[in-house]
Amino acid sequence: MRKEPKRYLVTAALPYANGPVHIGHLAGCYLPADIYVRFLKAQGKDVIFICGSDEHGVPITLKAKNEGITPQQVVDKYDGIMKNAFKDFGIDFTYYGRTSSKTHHDTAQEFFKNLYDKGIFKEEITQQYYDVEASQFLADRYITGTCPRCGNPGAYGDQCEKCGTALSPTDLINPKSALSGNVPVLKETKNWFLPMGEIQQTEQFQNYIKRFSQWKSNIKGQCNSWLTEGLQSRAMTRDLDWGVPVPIEGPEASGKVLYVWFDAPIGYISATKEYFEINSNPIAIGSQIPNPKWETYWQDQDTALIHFIGKDNIVFHAIIFPMMLMAHGDFILPTNVPANEFLNLEGDKISTSRNWAVWLHEYLTDFPDKQDELRYVLTSIAPETKDSEFTWKDFQTRVNSELVSIFGNFVNRVLVLCEKYYAGLVPEINIKLKDEKLIKARQTCMDHVAESLQQMQLNLEAIKLRDAQAEFINVARAGNKYLADTEPWKLIKTDAESVKQILIDALQICAKLAIAAEPFLPHTSAKLKLMLNAKDLDWKGLFNETLIGSNQQLNKSEILYKQVEDEDIQKQLERLERIKKANHLEPKPNETLHEVKADISYEDFDKLDLRVGKILEAIKVPKADKLLKLTVDLGFEKRTILSGIAEYYKPEELVGKLVTVVANLAPRKIRGIESQGMLLMAGNDFGKLLSVGPEADIELGSIVK
Repeated sequence: MRKEPKRYLVTAALPYANGPVHIGHLAGCYLPADIYVRFLKAQGKDVIFICGSDEHGVPITLKAKNEGITPQQVVDKYDGIMKNAFKDFGIDFTYYGRTSSKTHHDTAQEFFKNLYDKGIFKEEITQQYYDVEASQFLADRYITGTCPRCGNPGAYGDQCEKCGTALSPTDLINPKSALSGNVPVLKETKNWFLPMGEIQQTEQFQNYIKRFSQWKSNIKGQCNSWLTEGLQSRAMTRDLDWGVPVPIEGPEASGKVLYVWFDAPIGYISATKEYFEINSNPIAIGSQIPNPKWETYWQDQDTALIHFIGKDNIVFHAIIFPMMLMAHGDFILPTNVPANEFLNLEGDKISTSRNWAVWLHEYLTDFPDKQDELRYVLTSIAPETKDSEFTWKDFQTRVNSELVSIFGNFVNRVLVLCEKYYAGLVPEINIKLKDEKLIKARQTCMDHVAESLQQMQLNLEAIKLRDAQAEFINVARAGNKYLADTEPWKLIKTDAESVKQILIDALQICAKLAIAAEPFLPHTSAKLKLMLNAKDLDWKGLFNETLIGSNQQLNKSEILYKQVEDEDIQKQLERLERIKKANHLEPKPNETLHEVKADISYEDFDKLDLRVGKILEAIKVPKADKLLKLTVDLGFEKRTILSGIAEYYKPEELVGKLVTVVANLAPRKIRGIESQGMLLMAGNDFGKLLSVGPEADIELGSIVK
């Protein structure tokens, strides 16, 4: 069992500075990280929370090209938008850095040079597409062409966004440079590779991956798929002109920068260094060291390093970055990498390129006083174990029926009754309940409150934030039931002494809610503490019986939450409809999905040999985010089939599944692997994909008619 760490270093994935922050980003890592950090701070733990803008990589340069500005202008613009939105929303970073800073460039170059001088990297000469007119090697996203699978003419060199197939640049039919539009040529270039396959075999790495057993299933599943397949060397440098220059003297390093996934995670280290450089006497929350140094948090084994990320960053944070840290030798390794799945919007995938998103800075403009409402809803639907969906109607329902009607209503009723009966002065605490019904109602309520708070704390410690918040709202439910069962507004006429005790109890529950709300709803927590005239309420008192003392003067009550009105929601839905039309996503009359293709003859259809198969094994294809390698038993033989369904299914979810296979499709190579058939799947334009296969057991190899 791992001992309790002395300190915590929590990071949230560095967002690309090529666009604003949207709710998918928030639900994926920033809000979960903030809730967890606030929980640690509330307990008085020594913790720092690090993030920053990721300002290098191809998306930045493409954005600059499209907008006709420089990459530096792009990152300056979006760094400001993101930083301000995070602050206004209440994401409480200890420090938010930038990978374009001098500190980061120096730190990343020193890190690379350390590995280079140790001989860790392997120099390899490979062939890469080159734009003769632009005099530039082309990264994957600088190359477009026709997808070999679905015929989409606008596929990128790393994937086709229409059918989801993972690609390499040489897979494309009729490749073209995104810079000049010309046909690129293959040209030799030298880069430095991290020998991941060799590091995988080391005792240190094998000991490290034992930690996976304690991590979330989505982390274990994805990482184990990569490790089972065997890791390949990955280039840590790129032929680009935007990024951290490779710190090697000589012409061989000219025009090369560090691979963005080498330099970006080092941004956590450089941002920590920068924080301690800028602050003359930085003190982390709860630190026992008067003036700690950045090395304390990155190099002391008593530190817990926790990376909050989205599922698309799992391999980089759970495998590649730890390998880099091992190779360097001076740094601790991740204690945990809690990764969330994806959040969809109104039946479709969130897409920055299509503007299909709820942007945080726009939400804060439309709902300037509803930061906590969005925090609550996103936590309620957090994609912790599978993809989830945000809809504006659900947002309205959760705010109105839970925050307004349960939490807000309970607090308002208690404070209003205290104002009405006692002029806002807390009565003497002296239990005088005599009626058995009242005594039983009180005991039931207090038991439920204690149980929910205990379970909430356990869930927070386990980073099960969705469940933790559900227990929080259960505390308010218990309080409401207590009032409903005892009806103090009626009892005041016959038993005023009992009403005092009931409202004292209810005030203690309000105080507990004020404390417990802080990680989830920080703005509400501060507001409620002010109304209770109890700013000093803290986590240590969460399980105390008495938090609000006798004769304490309460402040004037205010409504915690206001209803979300229909017109507010209609405005947001109309905005999304306009985006649909702008992206030509509007379905035609009597058409909800794709148009029906041209008629074929029965003879053409009869050529297909459709068979029932069973998936025996599913493995992630290295360097292919959406491609799975499947071993399928057709009864008469076992086949290898590659399928671009990794974004819809985890490998472990597919094992044992019956599927329909096109058995007589001519084999073809994808990523150097021969695929010997195709699965039939039912998909639409809204991010949903279901297998088309028999629901009951049937003999493998049976013909599908």
